[in-house]
Amino acid sequence: MSGQAVFSDPRASRRLNLSAVVASVGVAVILVGLKLWALGETQALSVAASLADSALDLMVSLAALAAVLYAARPPDQDHAFGHTAAEDLAALGQSVFILISAGAIAVAALLRVSDPSPAPLRAEGRGMVVMGASILLTLALVLWQRRVARRTGSKVVAADSLHYLGDLVPNIGALVALWVSARYGLVRFDSIVALGAAGMLAVGALGIGRRAWDALMDRAAPDEIVAQVAALAENQPGVLGYHDLKTRVAGSRLFVNLHIELDGAQSLHEAHAIGATLKHKIIQIFPGADVIIHFDPARRWNAVSDDGRGA
Repeated sequence: MSGQAVFSDPRASRRLNLSAVVASVGVAVILVGLKLWALGETQALSVAASLADSALDLMVSLAALAAVLYAARPPDQDHAFGHTAAEDLAALGQSVFILISAGAIAVAALLRVSDPSPAPLRAEGRGMVVMGASILLTLALVLWQRRVARRTGSKVVAADSLHYLGDLVPNIGALVALWVSARYGLVRFDSIVALGAAGMLAVGALGIGRRAWDALMDRAAPDEIVAQVAALAENQPGVLGYHDLKTRVAGSRLFVNLHIELDGAQSLHEAHAIGATLKHKIIQIFPGADVIIHFDPARRWNAVSDDGRGA
């Protein structure tokens, strides 16, 4: 998928992105309601694990909705770099909630597995209908989100789509567990599926929490992103060298701060044109990036630079 928007009118892209995340929130609300009912009917821990995953989906979708809405808001006097850090704070809270949910499901599953005579599941057929409907709704949402992401280049919508695609695994697992219980009476299989789903939830929560913590601590962008920015600077005509390349990621937005070394004898107009071209190339690859480029005369840096990046 291209990282660039296809629409020349940014309002059209925003409308499509908004439709995708609103659909995501709507589907998540429906799935949470259906699975709450199915859990009450079946008492299946695999359904409980799928319910916890759908609750996570709802929070992630709400965060995506906030991200799309905040993307249209310019920085203000009190938030010169925007409001994207709110996404990371929300993600950190989500990771804690997921870990607690995964732990509770795992404990309940272990207790049921160790029980010499576990209580049988109930109304497996109704639960299977709910899980089947959940799979179909999730597939429909993923297809729409991918179409929107291809047309607008939205990384938020693309990430949300990947998240929902991964959610098909616990849904299918719960469906299989209910079928096995109804067909063969193997109640403990439900607990085994629930343990696997709880493990997946925990791994996902730790990944979300780590990325959110790194962003809040202003950790540099991934090495491959830094290397791409550096390559653009090195290959930009008129740039004789660069130094002090600093990056960070807040929410879904990349921040780049870079000093480029130019011929000190050229005019300010020429220097600005070189910097503006480089900035445009960075934003083309990383849409929505906040890029600040400083100009330095190359001769001065050749004399005093000790970082090995002078001309």
